[in-house]
Amino acid sequence: MSEVLQYPIGKFVYQGVMPETERNRLIEELQAVPSAYRTLILGWNEERLDTPYRPGGWTARQLLHHVADSHLNGYARTKLALTEPNPTIRPYDQNAWAELGDVLLTPVGVSLQLLELLHQRWADLFRSLQETDFMKTYYHPGDQATVTLDEHLARYHWHSHHHLAHLQALAERENWL
Repeated sequence: MSEVLQYPIGKFVYQGVMPETERNRLIEELQAVPSAYRTLILGWNEERLDTPYRPGGWTARQLLHHVADSHLNGYARTKLALTEPNPTIRPYDQNAWAELGDVLLTPVGVSLQLLELLHQRWADLFRSLQETDFMKTYYHPGDQATVTLDEHLARYHWHSHHHLAHLQALAERENWL
């Protein structure tokens, strides 16, 4: 499989602690990105939503619900890191979650609305933090890594745009734009 199909904006790379201006930019973009998803898929019918975003990949529907599931976990991890000393988070099987019944039964608009509201709360939480709060950590046993909230913000900003780019590429390949 083409790396461009799998990682349309490249793989996630954490550049190290961000200056406040960069962090603020990421927070603003994190808050705004759900509306970009909504605008992109406006008018997509069931057939389009059931189209895989790349060969062997999830459908657009699964991808949209995945972003909501992932970001719910990310928001909870943020709060855990802020309220407990280096908590060990619980990984989950994202592929198994993408196969659960709610993915087929729940309209994607529900996950888009959830993302809009969640990203508002998440951005507000990030905006409330002091510089030292971004150095708080959690431990990810699946990655066997300690993650700062600074890196966490960067990763979820990337994740938002990574999957948006998957859907944009699908729309371009299928001439849906």
